[in-house]
Amino acid sequence: VQLQASGGGMVQAGGSLRLSCAASGRTFSGYAVAWFRQAPGEERNFVAGIRSGRTYHADFVKGRFTVSRDNAGVTMYLQMDSLKREDTAVYYCAAGTPIYSEMYSPRQYSYWGQGTLVTVSS
Repeated sequence: VQLQASGGGMVQAGGSLRLSCAASGRTFSGYAVAWFRQAPGEERNFVAGIRSGRTYHADFVKGRFTVSRDNAGVTMYLQMDSLKREDTAVYYCAAGTPIYSEMYSPRQYSYWGQGTLVTVSS
């Protein structure tokens, strides 16, 4: 499956952005999907994901970000509200078959989008 992320940009603190990740080649069916982010000089960290129909969000985005996917299983989204400067990063979508205990690890995902930059200014 090939993934194409889009929707990044520059926004002021407190604003919103919606990221999209489109699948091609096949659908997301059978895969867990997730958003990760990586700031300069930092590791790639789990942001939010969907596995077996359930959604998961990192503590640092709970109440502000929402992950979802369409019923057709070809597009996933990350709605980001109340953005903070520390949310600035390159955001990546990913798909894979991680076991539950490893779903927060980027090493468990086989397919990656190219990344989309989100910049939050004060």
